[in-house]
Amino acid sequence: MARSCTADDGWFFYDAVSFLILKINLVYSQFCFMASGGYKIRNQEGIYFITFAVVEWIDVFTRETYRKIVVESLRFCQEKKGLNIHGWVIMSNHLHLIISAKAGYRLSDILRDFKKYTSVRNLRKIENLRKESRRSWMLRVFRSAGKSNSRNETHQFWRQENHPIELRSPLIKIRCLTYLHNNPVAAGIVDKPEYYLYSSARDYQGIKGVIDIDFL
Repeated sequence: MARSCTADDGWFFYDAVSFLILKINLVYSQFCFMASGGYKIRNQEGIYFITFAVVEWIDVFTRETYRKIVVESLRFCQEKKGLNIHGWVIMSNHLHLIISAKAGYRLSDILRDFKKYTSVRNLRKIENLRKESRRSWMLRVFRSAGKSNSRNETHQFWRQENHPIELRSPLIKIRCLTYLHNNPVAAGIVDKPEYYLYSSARDYQGIKGVIDIDFL
């Protein structure tokens, strides 16, 4: 197993200036990929930074029950579908992943199945969860999004684009990992990335997280 990077290695910078630099680098990488023809997984063997965002940026994942659906699905994809997870974080309305596929598997297929399954499960949970006070409003938004997208039959849970960015160099991998882990800090949820449960930051600090990680 590859050695994980820790704060002692100088990889993790949590101050505001460093976080801004990381965001600029990430935006620059996105620009480069758009210039080369848009967001597509062209190299099925590559390592990618992926973002899943809920339509209209609805804060679905403020409830643990919905976060657990995502975690369980990621674990299933690891065990049964050939997914390698190098980094991850679940925020209130989006999910960042740094992932790749094992030999013999296609990353595009894994993501398609993950997206479909988590959409169906979360929509069903929203419909049936008694304590969900936002049910009518959320389902109305998801239904409206589904009607405006010919790829959906009824509701749409995730936004259409995942913005896959292939991480080709060790430096950009670490920068994207740091950006990913710093999301909860930037949102004011925790003081340090490893304090956040739904993230791989804990694993990179030597603390066992809720999902097994293939370290970069």
